[in-house]
Amino acid sequence: MKRLTKLIHGGTPVDPHTGAVNVPIYQTSTYKQDDIGVHRGYEYSRTGNPTRHALEELIKELEGGARGLAFSSGMAAIHTVLSRLDSGDHLLVTDDVYGGTFRIVTRVLARLGIEATFVDTADLDALGEAVRPNTKALLVETPTNPLLKLTDIAAVSSWTKSLGLLFIVDNTFGTPYWQTPLALGADVVVHSATKYLGGHSDVVAGLVVTADEKLCEELHYIQNAVGGVLGPHDSWLLIRGMKTLGLRMEAHEANAREIAAFLAEHPAVRNVYYPGLPDHPQHELAKRQALGFGGMISFDVGSNEKAAEVLRKVRYFTLAESLGAVESLISVPARMTHASIPKERRELLGITDGLIRISVGIEDREDLISDLAQSLEG
Repeated sequence: MKRLTKLIHGGTPVDPHTGAVNVPIYQTSTYKQDDIGVHRGYEYSRTGNPTRHALEELIKELEGGARGLAFSSGMAAIHTVLSRLDSGDHLLVTDDVYGGTFRIVTRVLARLGIEATFVDTADLDALGEAVRPNTKALLVETPTNPLLKLTDIAAVSSWTKSLGLLFIVDNTFGTPYWQTPLALGADVVVHSATKYLGGHSDVVAGLVVTADEKLCEELHYIQNAVGGVLGPHDSWLLIRGMKTLGLRMEAHEANAREIAAFLAEHPAVRNVYYPGLPDHPQHELAKRQALGFGGMISFDVGSNEKAAEVLRKVRYFTLAESLGAVESLISVPARMTHASIPKERRELLGITDGLIRISVGIEDREDLISDLAQSLEG
């Protein structure tokens, strides 16, 4: 199946029990057993639920993996994957990483004796210098949040396999419509499905897909033990959202390309971060490992004051956390999504007080460009 067809017909598109063209919301906590320990595939909804299973089958097919798991949030998904590590293990993480991931690694895993080093994962030499005898895994965001840096997944995969490291890729910005990390050699893909996969700002969810069935069984054990599962109604909302993922991603990108080009020429903008721009340092890598550049743009206006002015003046960009929805969103990462990262580290990475991140929606692009133009005046 082609990508657009798979979004509609992948996974479990029809309820096998009733023929319903939309898998029903199985709003139940438990299931009747035919005998002691004999059930019909489900026994308790923390362990498994038919609606959630349909979602897990869909993301498995879209990412080309062996099995999928659905979680109550993207952070629950990442925490479960990293919970395979033991005290004394060492983890490598992309330096320019989402603030919530930074918080889990530095405030939660660190208390359990799991060490981490944040490194530029686009630099294989830097990775080689950061690896230790007790390094067990590498977690990569590509593109990163918020500076849109890319990691060469295929090259890094060869490196991790040579060392026996678990290679985890956060594919939230890329989505399986544009990028399939498992096909490039990753072991695990994670998503904040709240974002592009849901696409309508109405669900919080996380997804995991593994290339190996045994690995996913280990993760399911942790998920079931801890209980951070996605409920049936949210699973249903996510399935519905994913059916239009391809149409939305095409629209997001078409708008983002025009807006990035506009920002790149604006005198009030110092830097624009968007892989679709020809002068982006990893533009060729983006073309090679993905089918599209996505709908996220960051740009620097030089100061906190100017950024605050822009955010006050916009009309069609909603000041809000999150991203990937049909409506355009705008934020200042240093004061919002990445506020948990120390200021010194943010500045070292380039996450300045004047950096603005926009999630380009599917509104009319002329309206969006006009809105940014008037907000940047003065």
